[in-house]
Amino acid sequence: MPFAIALLVFVVVTLAVFAAMSLYDQRKAQARILRDRLSTVQKPTEQPAPAVALLRDEVLSRIPAFDTLLRRSERVSLLQKMLAQGDVDVRAGNFLMLCAVSAVVFAAIAFIAGGNLVFGWAGALLGFFIPYAYASHMRTRRFQKFEEKFPEAIDTLARAVRAGHAFTTALEMIANEVSEPVAGEFRQLYEEQKFGLPVRDALINLADRIPLVDVKFFVTAVMLQRETGGNLAEILDNLSYVIRERFKILRQVRVHTAQGRLTMVLLMALPPTIVVLMLLLNPGFIRPLFTDPLGHALIVGGITLQTLGYFVIRRIIRIQV
Repeated sequence: MPFAIALLVFVVVTLAVFAAMSLYDQRKAQARILRDRLSTVQKPTEQPAPAVALLRDEVLSRIPAFDTLLRRSERVSLLQKMLAQGDVDVRAGNFLMLCAVSAVVFAAIAFIAGGNLVFGWAGALLGFFIPYAYASHMRTRRFQKFEEKFPEAIDTLARAVRAGHAFTTALEMIANEVSEPVAGEFRQLYEEQKFGLPVRDALINLADRIPLVDVKFFVTAVMLQRETGGNLAEILDNLSYVIRERFKILRQVRVHTAQGRLTMVLLMALPPTIVVLMLLLNPGFIRPLFTDPLGHALIVGGITLQTLGYFVIRRIIRIQV
């Protein structure tokens, strides 16, 4: 209980400090904007027109002080990029706060259930990484959907080019005809080059947002064709054929590795299932595992070995195509 109270006090004090700093920064920002407007009105001829940025500045948090702090970390920028790739509509600052709240909740539950500080720290670690695991899962799921629809987008682009449309017009057709998430990415590609960004840079941004092998092949093929010339429609047809053949091989590999994946699921689910059943059927037999110090060491060792086994089996059944 003192551990949970200490965590709660820490979270409350931290949020109060950030709120106070936010109000202070907002007042400073409003005063600075007012001074700039007054100086522009008083000296209209001396003030040059501000340059309009084509790319909007990404806000990591609505709290200015927290946003300034997060911008100094490269890892937070990578986290914001991962959230955008997974189509998770949450800013990095709010996501980190969600992770902290989840850590506090899981720490309190684990501490109350286990009655030990070790369980509290384990629950806090688990609770902190659960939102990150969800965001990573959404990112992987969105990439899988993109891979399934990407050959259709390439075929649409090839047909549009063969019909005589310009490359940029074909990009707009993909954004209007193909389903998400391919439509959204190509719409952003089309809008970037429409507002003045070179097509080469817009294609590189697409490969950066969707770091898949197929997308890199597509970007490389289009950039080479624009620099050296050639039949773009034929290149896109060949690329679409290669991607579909690779999908066939991937499905065959998935069939051959089904036994390994089932083994991994069973080995990971078996120990916690047995512990839960023993707690329901014979609590006195399994209780020393949670109350005795030797039991705590066995739990830590078991979780460590389970984690190592998971990654070893996953590496065995993961075949690159």
